Amino acid sequence: MDHDAHPALRPKLISFDVFGTLISVRDSSYGAFERILADAGARHVDVKAFWEHWEHRNIAHYWDAYRSYREICELSLAETFAHFQVVGDSRLIDRYVEAFPRFFLYDDVIRTLDRPVVSNIDDDLLALTPLQRNFDLVCTAERAKGYKPDGTLFRYLIENAGCARDEILHAGQSQFTDLVGGKPLGLTIAWINRRQIVLDASVPRPDFIFPDIQSLSRVVGF
Repeated sequence: MDHDAHPALRPKLISFDVFGTLISVRDSSYGAFERILADAGARHVDVKAFWEHWEHRNIAHYWDAYRSYREICELSLAETFAHFQVVGDSRLIDRYVEAFPRFFLYDDVIRTLDRPVVSNIDDDLLALTPLQRNFDLVCTAERAKGYKPDGTLFRYLIENAGCARDEILHAGQSQFTDLVGGKPLGLTIAWINRRQIVLDASVPRPDFIFPDIQSLSRVVGF
């Protein structure tokens, strides 16, 4: 969506998705998944294809009755092993968890922000992640007892924001969690499309589309 068609925004609160928006989660965790596949005797499996299927299963389970992010990741790993016909132990998800302290921020994040964060994750795993920032408000799936797609996590954000929902701007990279969960609740959302993928026809339209966090300065003064 062309940002020039909109007046400058003056939100009282800007929230950010963490993994994929602030943290380069794919590049940060491919090494962990290479070790998972190696431990399972499946070095021949393409790690990126394996990761994408695993993440797809994570998103599917966000709609289920609440369970911790780590439990979802382990369940999705078991399902992804089965999909690729790999005999592996789902407890190998520990390799992924062990990588959290080594996750790295996108370069534009370091230059840009100190803002609230909203993440489909457990508190302890977020604490392990080197965000290098202090945040006014942290909204996790563990605190909300639910995830983004069905709106549970976004309702938690709205209830704790200290301002009206039309004074919130949320920035996130996942069309199937950030857009699907936030737009039906009336949130203004900037889709951070770092990977330049096509917006799926089934998801609500974002208010803005930007290639990175720094581009938010086009509509919001940092």
